[in-house]
Amino acid sequence: MSTYSFQGKQIYYEVHGSGKPLILLNGIMMSTMSWQIFVKALSQNNQLILLDFLDQGKSDKFTETYTHDLQVQVLKGLIEELGLSKVNLVGISYGGEIALNFAVQYQHMVDRMVIFNASYRTSPWLKDIGDAWNLSAGDAMNYYLTTIPVIYSPQFYNTHRQFMEERKKLLVSMVFNQEPFMESMVRLTKSSEEHDVEKQLKDLNVRTLIVSSENDFITPKEEQETMHQLMPCSDLVVLPKTGHASMYEKPALFTTLVLGFINASDLDMTIL
Repeated sequence: MSTYSFQGKQIYYEVHGSGKPLILLNGIMMSTMSWQIFVKALSQNNQLILLDFLDQGKSDKFTETYTHDLQVQVLKGLIEELGLSKVNLVGISYGGEIALNFAVQYQHMVDRMVIFNASYRTSPWLKDIGDAWNLSAGDAMNYYLTTIPVIYSPQFYNTHRQFMEERKKLLVSMVFNQEPFMESMVRLTKSSEEHDVEKQLKDLNVRTLIVSSENDFITPKEEQETMHQLMPCSDLVVLPKTGHASMYEKPALFTTLVLGFINASDLDMTIL
């Protein structure tokens, strides 16, 4: 549990275990705390690195507007702070998009990537979803109802009622009613508006596993299918009956895909 300085701001990170470095990149509403159930499994044979981007978790706030490139530089600064020459990136949603932006700029620093529930660009669909989130940011319950139900698949949301009701109570009463948090969420959401790496992906030679969800209503599976077509060194997996928050709906599968892809000794095996 440490911090490093970036443009006068303190960036929070954690390092667990040892071995091949694996950096987990948060979704937009997440923080390092969001990954606690995965720490033991992911750090057993790897150096697991958790990071709070600017405006997330225990990292400092950034009061001005910014783009994904600022978070890319935060990630680069962390890698340099740790003295690492090459890392593996695992990101979901916002974190996956930062990973893509990082890789197209600094692919010499990336060994492999696993990208969950992310898009190669902010489509008009996604832009309008973000605008709806920001318009509802002044009311905790409105923000919950606008953002949270669509993050999950209908199957998960309808069958895990106690979990969802407890989460609603917590978020509405203790998180979404906090002005600093909501101001950060608006900035984070706005930072994605110009995200578009479509033209750069054809030149990206980082081995990448793209993970899509059948019931992702934030970044639909068609986005990942197109991303796979654009990326020459990618593989695509689609999770059935799963929503945008795939790591919470299918935690064992999430862990298996990450560790299997990152730690496989040979991803170019052929049958003789």
